[in-house]
Amino acid sequence: MLFDVPAELVSLTEIATMLGVSRQRVSQLIETYKDFPRPEADLAVGRVWLKSRVQAWADSHPRRPGRPPRQL
Repeated sequence: MLFDVPAELVSLTEIATMLGVSRQRVSQLIETYKDFPRPEADLAVGRVWLKSRVQAWADSHPRRPGRPPRQL
């Protein structure tokens, strides 16, 4: 049986690469931002998302790189 699977599915690892952050940070983003896209499927190898939805989310949430400077 063949399924019509979108070619642009991404895992946590690919999302981390897309966003330039760690897999752990992606997990935090998923938990923190209620508008983060829901996974398309939860497979034995992990959750997968549509790349276009993740990219649209990232485009609407500009990244502020790095930690704020420490106040001494």
